[in-house]
Amino acid sequence: MRKYDKEFKEESVKLSDEIGVKRAAAQLGIPYYSLAEWRQKQKAFGDHAFVGSGIRRDAPLSENERRLIKENAELRKANEILKDALFFFAKDRKR
Repeated sequence: MRKYDKEFKEESVKLSDEIGVKRAAAQLGIPYYSLAEWRQKQKAFGDHAFVGSGIRRDAPLSENERRLIKENAELRKANEILKDALFFFAKDRKR
C-alpha cells in the first residue's frame, strides 16, 4: 500500500473538483476509491481531514495549545486595533 502526503491529497482533491474523480485518479495514477475516500474526508473534516498517522482529529488540546490559541486571538485583535489607529493617524496627518 502506497502512502501519500497531506499536500498530495489536498491537491488531488482540488483537481478532482475541477475535472472529476475518475479523470483525476487516472491522471495522477492513483486508485479511484482512494481519491473518492479523500474527498469524503475533506468534506467531513475540512482542514483536519489529513492529520497524519496516529493523530486523532478529535484529540483534546493540551493546556499549552489552548493558551497559544487564546494568545494568538488576542494578538490578532491587538494587531487590528493598531492597524486602525495607524490608518486614523495617517489620515489625520495628511490634512
